[in-house]
Amino acid sequence: MDRRRALADFLRSRRERVTPRDAGILPGPRRRTPGLRREEVAQLSGISVTWYTWLEQARDITVSRQVLQSLARTLLLSPAETRHLFALAEESPAEPPAAEAHPAPALQRLVDALDPHPAYLVTRTWDLAAWNRAEAGLLGDPARWAPADRNLLRFTFLEPRARELLTDWTVQARALLEQYRASADRNAGDPRFEALTRELRAGSEAFRAWWDAHGVADFRSARRRFDHPRLGRLSFDYVKLNAADAPDLSLIACVPADDATAGKLTALSDMGDKTPFG
Repeated sequence: MDRRRALADFLRSRRERVTPRDAGILPGPRRRTPGLRREEVAQLSGISVTWYTWLEQARDITVSRQVLQSLARTLLLSPAETRHLFALAEESPAEPPAAEAHPAPALQRLVDALDPHPAYLVTRTWDLAAWNRAEAGLLGDPARWAPADRNLLRFTFLEPRARELLTDWTVQARALLEQYRASADRNAGDPRFEALTRELRAGSEAFRAWWDAHGVADFRSARRRFDHPRLGRLSFDYVKLNAADAPDLSLIACVPADDATAGKLTALSDMGDKTPFG
């Protein structure tokens, strides 16, 4: 009940803030209601007046994601206000469409500061947005790849040397695909996910078979092993972090899983700009 009251109060306060002119409505004479009327919000949002009135009366009703999105547009809510609206209605907001990510300078400096530990930034479609020297030494320098190829799914499924580099390619590749599948399903209709999925299905038999199995997974810290062409066996534990002010970006940091790998970190970083397979 407390959450429903909070939702009702929030809707009322946002409704009173929006002027008719803001909503594209002629104000007309003798208007006593501050902001929009309930019936105006309902009409602009494509819902019934009764239904919207019940929301402001804190009635125990269920609101769909589509209705919440319509209300957010009508009430001109900011992204933070939209998330708050969804939280009060006990719904998870739809993820915004994946966009080209350009990391803020502070994020790029953080990635660089983690060197000689491999670290990189990826978007929700697993495009590489930033990386440090150690990561370049591990995979090959992405700066030498065509911009369209700077994607971990393309590297894993379409680059032949990935199968040589990843000692347990089948396990790692399937786990990556299932994380991608979960994200793609949450972003159904996003053209960037659709284009990447078509490319991977066409280019990789393994991707096509696993995609059709509909497996999904969340990211979990995992140990990944590499057979590096110069440094031999390397083993890392992967950690994923998200920046609150860059929701489309994830920071992946690699921590050596054994003393032998830890002893090779400096050499790995030194190879960042001269690795033989970049």
